[in-house]
Amino acid sequence: MKLIDCIEAQAARLVKAGVAFGHGTTNAFDEAAWLVLWKLGLPLDSLGDHEERLLSAPEQAGIEALVSERIESRKPAAYLTREAWLQGVPFYVDERAIVPRSFIAELIAEATIDPWLSEHTARALDLCTGNGSLAVLAAMAWPDLRVDAIDLSPDALAVARINVDRHGLGERIRLLQGDALAPADGPYDLILCNPPYVNSQSMAALPAEYRAEPELALAGGSDGMDFVRRLFATAPQQMAPNAVLVLEIGNERDFFEAAFPRLEVAWMECSAGEDQVLLVTREALLAGLN
Repeated sequence: MKLIDCIEAQAARLVKAGVAFGHGTTNAFDEAAWLVLWKLGLPLDSLGDHEERLLSAPEQAGIEALVSERIESRKPAAYLTREAWLQGVPFYVDERAIVPRSFIAELIAEATIDPWLSEHTARALDLCTGNGSLAVLAAMAWPDLRVDAIDLSPDALAVARINVDRHGLGERIRLLQGDALAPADGPYDLILCNPPYVNSQSMAALPAEYRAEPELALAGGSDGMDFVRRLFATAPQQMAPNAVLVLEIGNERDFFEAAFPRLEVAWMECSAGEDQVLLVTREALLAGLN
């Protein structure tokens, strides 16, 4: 069997099984290609170079077994491969941390946040860092930046440590454990935050692939805004005078605007639209929440 035919066959199995996507791929073919190429030890961007390759019987059997595990366990593929990619950068991940997929990564890579920064931007915070991917991407994008990365979960921080060390950024990224901003050591010029924001009704309807992730990283209370309320109440004290906070809220814009009706924010365009990520200044927080 040719590699391309194998991918198409495995994609058909994924479709028939009704698995859910969203942890690095959005469709069955891309998910099957990821699993097949990974199992064969081939670069994930090399399909065009290898699609006519003939697979041996043991290779086919190994691929069949891996896709069967994906179907039966309903775990995201990233948990099976122990790797996720964000903006072309590889990150280690396992069940101790959420699979990285924040749209904030796009804003970092595409320099969308840069106009809000200045030559005085020196310190950043990645709050709810999970596996540390946003902290790593920020340190890569802004070489003069020193980054603190906070998470409540010691397990997630252990995964983040792997990624910080993997990318040689231990001198510039400091990992801190604690609840919300409790361990913060500001003032910061930039705060990045992809918090738990899924509302309770949506949590109850999540596919099994999402329930395989730590609930702590997803559940945001009845309207998804529990963590955000706590963050906004204390963030100004950890922000420099001209600091900005970049916050991902996913599909919860209606709940966000209901919770903070007087808060002036800038909505940031990403591949998912213009209502997934927002930016707010320290001055706006002080004015809109008092």
